[in-house]
Amino acid sequence: MRLSNLADYAVITMCQAAAHCGDGRVSAAELAAETGLPVPTVQKLVSKLTAAGLLRSVRGAHGGLQLGRPAAAITIADIVEAIEGRIALTACVDHTPCDFEVGCNMKPHWPIINEALRGALAGITLAQLRGPVAPLPLSGATPIIEETLS
Repeated sequence: MRLSNLADYAVITMCQAAAHCGDGRVSAAELAAETGLPVPTVQKLVSKLTAAGLLRSVRGAHGGLQLGRPAAAITIADIVEAIEGRIALTACVDHTPCDFEVGCNMKPHWPIINEALRGALAGITLAQLRGPVAPLPLSGATPIIEETLS
């Protein structure tokens, strides 16, 4: 699975917006300059992210954009879903007709798989992305024990 460029850019844009939490508000043009993304792309992202409640637009002399809620309460799943729609690896979960639907043994399993994927993305917050990179857990791996030769 690979996210669209737009979803990737949305995560980048939100991370940059989170960097301005203490500074107040930031404009779409400033976010574009700071991220290196084209202004029209950032404006499109800002529109979708604002509609999803992840960003808030404030008008006036000291207006601009700010996070719609604390960075610790915004997950990667929230951002991806604001851009891509519901997280799903296959179209059949959205009741899209499929040539193989009759007799398909996988259809009942896709919601479980999709929820596991969404759960993984929902477990990562914007606040975590603003901090130092955490090491990946070695799930199911046996710890390596260093032996010293004497």
